[in-house]
Amino acid sequence: MRDRVCMVTGASRGIGRITALALAEKGADVVLVCRDEARGQAVLDEVKARGGGKGELYLADLSSQASIRKLAADFKTKHDRLHVLVNNAGAIFMSRQVTVDGIEATFATNHLGYFLLTNLLLDVIEKSAPARIINVSSIVHGRGTIRFDDLGHAQGYAAMKAYSQSKLANILFTFALARRLEGKGVTVNALHPGVIGSNFLASNGGIYKLAMKIASPFLMTEEDGAKTTIYLASSPDVADVTGTYFDRQKRAKSNRESRDVDVQERLWKVSEEMTRGA
Repeated sequence: MRDRVCMVTGASRGIGRITALALAEKGADVVLVCRDEARGQAVLDEVKARGGGKGELYLADLSSQASIRKLAADFKTKHDRLHVLVNNAGAIFMSRQVTVDGIEATFATNHLGYFLLTNLLLDVIEKSAPARIINVSSIVHGRGTIRFDDLGHAQGYAAMKAYSQSKLANILFTFALARRLEGKGVTVNALHPGVIGSNFLASNGGIYKLAMKIASPFLMTEEDGAKTTIYLASSPDVADVTGTYFDRQKRAKSNRESRDVDVQERLWKVSEEMTRGA
């Protein structure tokens, strides 16, 4: 991975942090995207201590389209190449929240964040071919459906329904983008990292923090959870594999709706509209 520029979003903790460290150890120049400066700086220090390449930190709130646009613009002022983009940042909200753009926060962060950032960086990614885009999804996409008449779950909000929809959207986006990039030397794949004992749900506090504490002995470690992301970002075995969903480093079958081209294209159009044309 030496001389390969790799961006990892949500890199301050969890599988994002583990992925960033692993890519640094392989010699990549790692670009960390984090919300929290102190946590991000701590991971950057680790990257520089372990890695053979360079490390950089960019601060961004991936629920905000203005913040995403600034991130992409700032990156492009320093770089004209991006060989690997790992869209990893994600969130789940137990109660319905709305972003600064007026969009339900789960959909805004988990799907539109991937969609907008990737499209804004796509020119430098294409210039960097062979290049890879990796979208971290989840097995819970199988319980989701795209509610085009109520994407923001304004009627009857339920956290897991909103989260499952956003993770399904990640795979629909993956397949639609892979089709658009055919023949350009850029692969696009999605993955389920596993059910991981991290602070992801616990960050909501209260009963969710207690639930994670009770369940944690039965969950995968962050190191195990990051293996598929690292594999897709770096392994020569998947250099030419695109438009595929992975689970535990193996090809897997995503749900029926994710493979519906009409749904993929409808979501792409709606996402463009919601991000003002990306």
